[in-house]
Amino acid sequence: MTEFADWRLLFAVTFGGYLIGSIPFGLILARIGGHGDIRRIGSGNIGATNVLRTGDKRLAALTLILDMGKGAAAVLIAGRWGIDAAVLAAAGAVIGHLFPVWLNFKGGKGVATALGVLLALDWRVGTASCATWLAVAGIFRYSSLAALVALAAAPLYALTFSGPRQVQFAAALALVVWARHWENIARLLTGREPRIGK
Repeated sequence: MTEFADWRLLFAVTFGGYLIGSIPFGLILARIGGHGDIRRIGSGNIGATNVLRTGDKRLAALTLILDMGKGAAAVLIAGRWGIDAAVLAAAGAVIGHLFPVWLNFKGGKGVATALGVLLALDWRVGTASCATWLAVAGIFRYSSLAALVALAAAPLYALTFSGPRQVQFAAALALVVWARHWENIARLLTGREPRIGK
C-alpha cells in the first residue's frame, strides 16, 4: 500500500468514526419517548445522565448502551486495518459525540463513548474503567465524579494491560473528558453538583 493510500485510509477511518460518534442517541430517544428536546431538560446535555432526568430509566439505559456501542463499533470496524486505524477511529468517535455536525457542534461530554472505545481497544482497560465508574458512582452518587475518576484511571490501566499507544490515547481521552467537565468540577467543589437521579 502506498503512503498516499495509507493517509487516505487513516483519514477515512477517522471521518467514519466521527460520523458514527456524532449520532445523538440521547436526543433521538428522548424525542421518540415523548420527552421533547433533551437539550431543554436538566443540564441540557444529550447523554444518558440527562436522559435519566426525564424519569425514564429505560431510555437512559438504552442511551448509555448505544453511546458506548457507537464508540466500540467505530473501533471494531477500523481495527481490521490495525491499531493506528482503530485509535484514530476511536478519537473520531469521541470528537463526533462532543461536536456533532448535526447539532451545530454542540454535543455531549463523551463519557459513555469514551468508555466504549476503551472497551473495544482493550477489553481489560475498558472493563477496569467501567468498574471504576460503577464503584465511584455507587459510593458517591455523582455521575460526573465517577466519570472523572474512571477516565483519570484509564491511562494507568492501559499502562498495566496495553501498549504505549493505548496509554497515550487514554491520557489524551482523560484530558478531553476532564476539560468538558469543568463546570461539573466547579459544582463538585462548591457542593452544588446534583447527584444521580436528582
